[in-house]
Amino acid sequence: MPGMVAFGRRWGIASDDLVFPGSFELFVRVLWWIGTLSLYTLHKGKFDCSGGRVLHSYLVVLLILLAFIILSLCAIVYVSAQGTITNPGPRRSIPVLVYVRAMLYVPELIWAILGAIWVSDDSQGCRPAEVGAVIAAVVASWILLLSTGVGVLFVFDPLGTTHPGSQSQELLGVRDLESSQGSQLLSTARSVAVRVWESRLRLLCCCLPRDESHRAAFSSIAQLVSGFFSDTDLVPSDIAAGLALLHQEQDKMEQCRDPDESVNQSISYLQAELEKAAHCMQFAVAAYGWPMYVYSNPLTGACKLSRDCCKTQSAEYDIVGGDNMGCHFSSVLHSTGLQYRDFIYVSFHNQIYEIPFFVALDHKREAVLVAIRGTLSLRDLLTDLSADCENLPVEGVSGTCYAHKGMSQAASYICKKLLNDGILNQAFTIAPEYKLVITGHSLGGGTASLLAILLRSSFPTLRCYAFSPPGGLMSKALADYSKEFVVSVVLGKDLVPRLSYPNMEDLKRRILKMVSNCNKPKYRILLQGCWYELFGGEPDDFPTEMDNRRKEELNQPLLGEESLLIRSSSSYQGLASEESPVHGSHLPLFLPGRILHITEDGPSRRSCFSQVRYRVQWSSETAFRSVLISPRMMADHMPDAVLLSLRSLTQDRPFNLCPSSLSNSHLNVI
Repeated sequence: MPGMVAFGRRWGIASDDLVFPGSFELFVRVLWWIGTLSLYTLHKGKFDCSGGRVLHSYLVVLLILLAFIILSLCAIVYVSAQGTITNPGPRRSIPVLVYVRAMLYVPELIWAILGAIWVSDDSQGCRPAEVGAVIAAVVASWILLLSTGVGVLFVFDPLGTTHPGSQSQELLGVRDLESSQGSQLLSTARSVAVRVWESRLRLLCCCLPRDESHRAAFSSIAQLVSGFFSDTDLVPSDIAAGLALLHQEQDKMEQCRDPDESVNQSISYLQAELEKAAHCMQFAVAAYGWPMYVYSNPLTGACKLSRDCCKTQSAEYDIVGGDNMGCHFSSVLHSTGLQYRDFIYVSFHNQIYEIPFFVALDHKREAVLVAIRGTLSLRDLLTDLSADCENLPVEGVSGTCYAHKGMSQAASYICKKLLNDGILNQAFTIAPEYKLVITGHSLGGGTASLLAILLRSSFPTLRCYAFSPPGGLMSKALADYSKEFVVSVVLGKDLVPRLSYPNMEDLKRRILKMVSNCNKPKYRILLQGCWYELFGGEPDDFPTEMDNRRKEELNQPLLGEESLLIRSSSSYQGLASEESPVHGSHLPLFLPGRILHITEDGPSRRSCFSQVRYRVQWSSETAFRSVLISPRMMADHMPDAVLLSLRSLTQDRPFNLCPSSLSNSHLNVI
């Protein structure tokens, strides 16, 4: 688990992360050594070209050098495979082996240069096979050297600098530090991490403006991301191993647990809400514009849109009053089946906290419909990640009212456009008897819920259908208030409706617990986890370090790998408790409204050609208080998957489980 310390700094890999890259390089080096030996054996005594003596010396030294490299790789792979994630004692010699392997890069680099010189100057008159073999060896050397350089950059940790002033404290061990010293170290590490993440975000978003709103967003996101794992010493592979263990643990628990708590409602009422939700979901999908339309219609989508995209925007489109439409408006027309005159306003203007939306007259349901787009750009992602709490006072709501900052500001932006620009007045002037309906998916779903709360006092009969909204959206008071007019639709094990800071802290605690207790080496956990994800089977019963011996009897971690943050870390201190640790700096946030939860009925794993049965029920917020690890945790969030599941529950028509299957049917279960 601790990051490996080498060359005076901590790296983004642990001492047990060298099994797979070392094995791959070992495989390549052995093949290379065999090929070089074969070339040398076949041409021994026949190096009679002008540069033959140099070629003979080059091959001999290359064979010897490759032999030393192979031996060092064998040692690295063997030692790295020893011990467990939290017991690196058997891997104590890894830093020395890494130093040895690094030293061998020097003669390899020199020999690669000499090989290149020989090929360019002294290879005249030699057989093409000999020249080709040397060229292949030189090219392979340079590829491996460059790959190593890229790998070093990939695992470089900007926070891993070892300060000389802290070396004496490291030698004493962090367990000997006073609590105030440990807290100070933790605070310093977090402040440095925030600066590093701000720099990363600015580099990633270099094409975006550098105004005050973007700088504030970068700072907020940097604090959120850097603070999440700052009190642990996990490397990325530890998190992957923990997720693999946790997935199998959750599957074992799911096989024997009772059904989730559900809310009783009549079947007819449920069916009516499903039909309304399926209808609104078409508009939520349409709000994504042409990218989603082409994705959903890969064979015909581009052809249908090409004519409208290429022609000059006609005068009839100007009455829509939107901006930056391009191909988007044409795709919205195709997706919704509406006419251009049914649209009151269309805007694909996109900035941070300002997301696209459109307003249309839905004559089928007699509604003025506001559809808000979900995440589709880097600016949308910044809005998503601006997850601080912001006050959202609502008249008539008792209790504390606050919400997700990014989506709250996006809802305020749309609310001002709808009211101040007279968009809703124009719509209700045309159709005064219609009701207001607001919908959206993901980011759009969360923004739609908050927008509905803002407009509720002006439009008491409004309804909102939020598809796959984020779990960390609004306070308990606002969530209870929204149950009167908001319906959230969640599919399967979708990750996003389970995303909230308390849930992520719980996930971190569970990952720490799994990797701390498992007594299998990391490479076996990852291999078995990949096999389980791809081919299924029974969840593995991973024994723990505590099965046959006390925790205190385990080998102590490497002195150089001892985390400086363990003593002050609430995450490690919380491992002794089954309850999630309390994090007072992050207020609890909840899903909006009543929750319709759609799940697959039957076994969780099936072939691509098997039938899918969906079931749906009203669910309570308690069903979404933990993150569920699953291969479908992201696929269930896709808008096309949500739309297909809703259609399969409301229509008797076939839909595909897998893209390659064309004859499967979804059976409706309610």
